[in-house]
Amino acid sequence: MKRFIESADRNQATLFPERLDDYVGDDNPVRVIDAFVDALDLGALDFDIVPEATGRPGYHPATMLKIYVYGYLNQVQSSRRLERECGRNVELIWLTGSLKPDFKTIADFRKDNGPAIRNVCRQFVALCRDINLLDDASVAIDGSKFKAVNAKAKNFTREKLRKRFREIDERIARYLSELDCADEVLAATGMPVSDAQVQRIIDRIAWLKKEAEKLTMVETEMDRTGADQISESDPDARSMAITSRHPRIIGYNVQSAVDTEHHLIVAHEVINIGSDRNALSEMANQARDALGAEKLDVVADKGYYKGEEIVACEGDDITVTLPKPTTSNAKARGRFDRSAFIYDAEKNIYICPAGQHLDYHTTREEGGKVLHVYWATVCQRCPIKHHCTPSKERRLSRWEHEDVLERVQQRLEDNPDKMATRRETVEHPFGTIKVWMGATHFKMRTLKHVATEMALHVLAYNMKRVIAIIGIPELIKAIAAFLSWFVTTIAARPAVRDPQRPLKAM
Repeated sequence: MKRFIESADRNQATLFPERLDDYVGDDNPVRVIDAFVDALDLGALDFDIVPEATGRPGYHPATMLKIYVYGYLNQVQSSRRLERECGRNVELIWLTGSLKPDFKTIADFRKDNGPAIRNVCRQFVALCRDINLLDDASVAIDGSKFKAVNAKAKNFTREKLRKRFREIDERIARYLSELDCADEVLAATGMPVSDAQVQRIIDRIAWLKKEAEKLTMVETEMDRTGADQISESDPDARSMAITSRHPRIIGYNVQSAVDTEHHLIVAHEVINIGSDRNALSEMANQARDALGAEKLDVVADKGYYKGEEIVACEGDDITVTLPKPTTSNAKARGRFDRSAFIYDAEKNIYICPAGQHLDYHTTREEGGKVLHVYWATVCQRCPIKHHCTPSKERRLSRWEHEDVLERVQQRLEDNPDKMATRRETVEHPFGTIKVWMGATHFKMRTLKHVATEMALHVLAYNMKRVIAIIGIPELIKAIAAFLSWFVTTIAARPAVRDPQRPLKAM
């Protein structure tokens, strides 16, 4: 039919065939991958670049790394899908030079080069720092739960085992009661229950006993190892609560520090501990090292509030802003909470809502903390005592580093918009990466392999983010400039090498 765009004839021969390079435009992100990987010194990043002297030649680590960076940049994380794409995807054919590794080779590369791949992720952050995208030494820190390759039914805690044993005992008792009932009917009426029904009950009892034996083995393993829970599919995965309104998931807790200006992930860590309370100083120091800054401004949510962690940050010149969680129910009971008492540092006293002074009386140690204790002797005569305490007098304990926590609270009161900045900065990358991952999140198992997979996701996110900020041509120029720095500065002085810039002279 006429007046439609006509396709090319598949059987038409051409005298001058098109080059493969013609199918990949200058503004195609695949050129960024090619330039970045070619600029890396893979040996310095712990890749094995020395081929075996015998046997069949293998694929160069650069080729395999390009395949994975492309895959994670385009939401193709499966080794089998990457194998298919290498044979039909023009961009991957261009990127690999028409090489087609099998899925096992692709999967083994990711499995065997975890530390090196994580170094590549750090190297891209160093590149971002070099092109002045990370000049603002300010980050937001948060954690998010990611699903592991482990079903809830294959995760066991001691409480879950107790509940399951109780259910099995109740079901076995019910089935035995049904058999007794069948015997009573036979004795009373002479009418037997069908053999099929009896056999079904016997089979169910046998299955439940087998299930109880399996759970007993799990309990024995818990006793032997001292573990509080066991996951069968992924031994490192743990049951974690998402929020108070949502059920628990079996997975990992991914910590990240995100630059507040350009929303680049400057540091991340995968842990299998559900709580964030012990992660603040570690993530803040990782972010400061990645930014190459002497001082750092950090904002986090109340899940990170822990006095020891905040003091550790203060000692490392890291300024922290985060809200203090409410742990007392005094307000709910109509009484004054701790915030109603004002501390006078000069006099070393607390002033209560009635204007009375709570004087310092003693010092004690609790949970490794040195606490100073204050109380007043006039509480019994106070007209508003019923709004304060049901005890003889109101006592307050003050930690020896309480002044650090008060400065944190003052910073939050002076800059209330920082919490909105935290939410807008650090939660978006998590949401984006989870969408890329799909419903199953991680494809690999155990903590070290999951950390490798997360590093690839972070690298892909940062690369796509920088492309959106400065564009593909500018990013390729920046990579070339980074390489030029190595050639002119490092190659001339090989003995003085900056580990933050492991780029090779090409």
